[in-house]
Amino acid sequence: MPAVTKNRLEAFSDGVFAIAITLLVIDLRAPAHVPPGRLAHDLWWNLWPNYLAYAISFLVIGVMWLNHHRMIDPVQWVDTPLLLLNLHLLLWTALLPFPTSVVAEHLRDGGSNAKVAMALYGFVVLGAAVAFVCLFGWLTRDERILGSLPPKPEVRRARQRFGLGVLVYSVALALSFVSPLLALLMHAAMALYYAFDQSAVAARPGDEG
Repeated sequence: MPAVTKNRLEAFSDGVFAIAITLLVIDLRAPAHVPPGRLAHDLWWNLWPNYLAYAISFLVIGVMWLNHHRMIDPVQWVDTPLLLLNLHLLLWTALLPFPTSVVAEHLRDGGSNAKVAMALYGFVVLGAAVAFVCLFGWLTRDERILGSLPPKPEVRRARQRFGLGVLVYSVALALSFVSPLLALLMHAAMALYYAFDQSAVAARPGDEG
């Protein structure tokens, strides 16, 4: 039996995802020293980057959690590489609230600070995407982890679908230095892409259809 069971792996991972997604709300703070009649203006104009960064990062982490569940649910054997690859993914997940805070602080001002902030965000999300691809690659390496797999061409297509994010997130990282807002919206679009099950091989082991 493995030293760490799948249930413990899932419980620990769920805890990290839950903490990371909760920490996002810290940057939603009420405006201070608001003159009479200015609250509505300050709530919107001063805080819209905070709302946008919060909503997109909530979507990103939520979809990451969803895909993590899809990938780990069919696992029948937990080995040491799986644990290490899972920790690698959680490293980037736990870090995401930090660049979200930086983007919320600098996006509205534009200029070089907004570009650097968005590049930092893009780098962290790209790191998470690479970690996900590595984890998915290990899960689908052979039948030992999942018990059974579809034919290799099906596995290869699933890896291509799932690995698309690495390419798109790399483009988003480069785009950060041109249009930070557009790069952030690209992250939202990719989160919606991954909301659909791109890891169907791992979610349905042994499915020959």
